[in-house]
Amino acid sequence: MILVTGGAGYIGAHTVRALQAAGFTPVIFDNFSTGHRSFVGGTALFEGDICSPSDLQNVFAKYPIEGVLHFAGKALVPESHANPEMYYRTNVTGGMNLLSAMKEFGVRHLIFSSTCATYGVPESVPITEAHPQRPINPYGETKLAFERAMRWFDESYGLQYLSLRYFNAAGADDSGQIGEDHDPETHLIPLALDAAAGRRPDVKIFGTDYPTPDGTCLRDYIHVSDLARAHVTGLRALLDGRVKSQAINLGTGRGYSVREVVECARRVTGREFTVRETLRRSGDPPVLVAAVNRAKELLGWTAVESDLDRIVASAWKWLMIRHRPG
Repeated sequence: MILVTGGAGYIGAHTVRALQAAGFTPVIFDNFSTGHRSFVGGTALFEGDICSPSDLQNVFAKYPIEGVLHFAGKALVPESHANPEMYYRTNVTGGMNLLSAMKEFGVRHLIFSSTCATYGVPESVPITEAHPQRPINPYGETKLAFERAMRWFDESYGLQYLSLRYFNAAGADDSGQIGEDHDPETHLIPLALDAAAGRRPDVKIFGTDYPTPDGTCLRDYIHVSDLARAHVTGLRALLDGRVKSQAINLGTGRGYSVREVVECARRVTGREFTVRETLRRSGDPPVLVAAVNRAKELLGWTAVESDLDRIVASAWKWLMIRHRPG
């Protein structure tokens, strides 16, 4: 069985479905602080908190766990600035609780949901896994702290891991039954689609004077289903001993500007909506685009569902089903 911490969250829930489709038996571990009970379905569920060592000990004692996919954590940059204590408590202390429980119960395979935020402002693009890691917010700092802890648990205790550094996760499952649903919502695609649906008055562009072709930030968007498939592929490779512990970027190698995303949302939905241009936010790098060679060479993985129109169309379908009248 595979323990999926945060398995009722956005990326975790998609990965649970991918695991099931690949023949694995997942167990969801979630405290539902941000996850959704509607995403669980018939999957085995243990309601618990990674900040509680006893909860983790109980779930490992109850199930024959052979590997862990770790999604549980806090993941909003503005919130991390407002409340760094919570981010260190959850992402670092909670993560250490998980590592200790894995050590105690002899579970030696871990896939970690990491982030390109560990790199900070890039010195060069595309960003390779060897790029210096200099986070500029508590979110990225706490993810990096856990990456470093995994390294030492590997060296000292033989805990093998893959740290999958995502770029911009987006989109929704083809079924329209699970998708992005954060509160508060901070991501561009759902914000633009909310504006298209009339659920908010506008969508904001933060900064139009960046050194990019149209003056707005460039980001590498990856469909959540591609991310889910990468976790399953990475898990198989780790369990089979085909890869050693390391970090792997997950992206497409292609950047889209904020203006391009907004225009895509208009094109896909066929709706007009108000766009407001405002000042830059502090800490937004001009360009974040992944170098993706390592994922292809080691895992045989590439993004195949991450065309921007497809991402936006899947997110729009999810929004329309979720807020369908009646």
